[in-house]
Amino acid sequence: MIDIEQDVYNVIAPVIREQYPKAFVTGEYVPAPVQFPAVSIVEMDNTMLTATQDSASLENDVSVMYEVNVYSNRITGKKAECKAIAALIDEQFMLLGFTRSFLNPIPNLNDATIYRMTGRYRAVVSDDQVIYRP
Repeated sequence: MIDIEQDVYNVIAPVIREQYPKAFVTGEYVPAPVQFPAVSIVEMDNTMLTATQDSASLENDVSVMYEVNVYSNRITGKKAECKAIAALIDEQFMLLGFTRSFLNPIPNLNDATIYRMTGRYRAVVSDDQVIYRP
């Protein structure tokens, strides 16, 4: 299986922590963050591209999708904080070769006082871990 999840996390998480030292950054979905601002970066899909599968049935390329959730519980400016963090994340995904397919505010059903933005990023990854825009 072609797996770059840890590599992607290791590029993006330090950038967030550099700008937001108190941020909670995780590679798993967290419905109720323990600390704010909070960010989850999770690979939600890793699908083999059958068009590039060879006669030995080996995978040569996969289509991946990452979902990012950004949370803020500030009294004022929580939307602005989420947007600023999302912009940092967006820039890193673009530099890696991903394409943003979604970035919107999402109601945080567990606690409506927490502002939440969700972004999704897609790319094709080769077996030698080269990232291509879909």
